[in-house]
Amino acid sequence: MSILALKNVSKSFGSLKVTDDVSFDVPEGQALGIIGPNGAGKSTLFNLITGNLMSDAGTIIFDGQDVTRVPAMQRCLSGVGRSFQIPQPFEKLTVFENLVVAGAFGRDTSEREVTAICADILERTGMIARANTPAGQLTLLERKRLELARGMATGPRLLLLDEIAGGLTDAECQSLIQTIKDIHAEGVTIIWIEHVLHALTSVVERLLVLDFGRVIGIGDPGEIMESREVKEIYLGIEV
Repeated sequence: MSILALKNVSKSFGSLKVTDDVSFDVPEGQALGIIGPNGAGKSTLFNLITGNLMSDAGTIIFDGQDVTRVPAMQRCLSGVGRSFQIPQPFEKLTVFENLVVAGAFGRDTSEREVTAICADILERTGMIARANTPAGQLTLLERKRLELARGMATGPRLLLLDEIAGGLTDAECQSLIQTIKDIHAEGVTIIWIEHVLHALTSVVERLLVLDFGRVIGIGDPGEIMESREVKEIYLGIEV
């Protein structure tokens, strides 16, 4: 059963079409990777899925319901969580307070339950030792982990990760990959935009390629990366 389905979704900014007749579905429990050159429309696609932007045409189905015109807050409450490419924590709040805010507003539960949930998420994402640290004092890796933790605090069934490995060292990246694998193993469906391909392909079961807002390929990661069109468009290799 698909937890998410996009049918002929399009979005333009003036004369620029940034999402062009996009259709694909994601089975529940799967991890899907999205790649494409800068400006391909990847983050715009995420904003359409989460409701931060509304599409000009097409349909978005989440958990069997048409959410095409449903606002972002309601989609979050329904189980769509995300991280942002550039971490956006409340810098003067502590790490734990950041999670409590995400949990309190992103899921329908009591304050006591949110507190316990957030403490558990800090353990699982390796941030428990920084629980009382103001978010503005975190390193890049810690900010990335906080983005992941805040997304998890909303209780997602579908978690969207936007270049969460970017800028990290190899060791930091490997540590983050394991955390994402653990989250995926718990049954959370993941869609992950990433330029760090070895990180992405170590987690995802399918790969989708975007170019100028259009889907040019979707399928097994190995087969997708070997296709002529992907090599020419994404990797810049003339075949």
